[in-house]
Amino acid sequence: MLEARGAGHGCQRGAPLEVRPGLFLGGAAALARLREAGISAVLTVDSEPGFAAGAAPEGVRRLWVPVLDAPEADLLSHLDRCAAFVGQARSEGRAVLVHCHAGVSRSVAVVTALVMKTEQLTFEKAYENLRTIQPEAQMNQGFEQQLRLYEAMGCVVDMDSAVYKQYRLQKVTEKYAELRSLPQELFAVDPTTISPGPKDEVLYKCRKCRRALFRSSSILDHNEGSGPVAFAHKRGLPWPAPAPGARCTSHFVEPVQWMEAALLGVLHGQLLCPKCGAKLGSFSWSGEQCSCGRWVTPAFQIHKNRVDEVRRLAGLGPPPGR
Repeated sequence: MLEARGAGHGCQRGAPLEVRPGLFLGGAAALARLREAGISAVLTVDSEPGFAAGAAPEGVRRLWVPVLDAPEADLLSHLDRCAAFVGQARSEGRAVLVHCHAGVSRSVAVVTALVMKTEQLTFEKAYENLRTIQPEAQMNQGFEQQLRLYEAMGCVVDMDSAVYKQYRLQKVTEKYAELRSLPQELFAVDPTTISPGPKDEVLYKCRKCRRALFRSSSILDHNEGSGPVAFAHKRGLPWPAPAPGARCTSHFVEPVQWMEAALLGVLHGQLLCPKCGAKLGSFSWSGEQCSCGRWVTPAFQIHKNRVDEVRRLAGLGPPPGR
């Protein structure tokens, strides 16, 4: 096990703490001790840039990642950039300091992610190892959840993965009341405006008018719920609970461009075919319950009996977009 080593002899209060050869962890106070630790690259994960304008020592490479120490803050989206910066600096023989304000949450989360990525460790093992070196390390619960997602994606921020798309949707949902517009990167491209996807990708069309609606890559799978028992709270309502053994009768998808006009300014509503107006399903930013019993938040669901699957046949070329 690697022992903690501060700048100079022994571990001193406020000094950069070497957690791996050439990789240091610390708070804002560590910035005053770069020279004695031989540090020439600094990654700041804080609401402030670390150095005042023009105050960085000459020859020190810098990257500032503006993130608040709050469970709802988005750190996950920055991890690839952090890893690239640290990896490049270390490949050049530079010692790197990763710091935040106090050196116990944001910087700890980034260093944990780096250890996960470079040493192929699980989140639990990487975090446990780091806390043996820095006992005060205590990242917030939101960062813990984000690093578990990072692990699930293979320690790469895969923006095309269902895991990341669901995470991005949840982040938008948390701020929905403040939004004047929805970020364009939230939406999958309308399949009628792009060329066909991979041969094994399924296209879903409106059963009534055959308008292309979404591709299989836009489906966000969820773990199956507990079935009929999950609907016990609805027994007194006038509509019946799903039949015993009922499974998912809807596709839960990421928003697609043709949905945009319907989504902004309302918490829930219907999803209608943009060509013929047929009802396809519904959406709710606060979530909806799948027929399998699982609660999905946010929810953009298309009923399976309202769409047809179109698969490309070998040698026959791509299916038409409309």
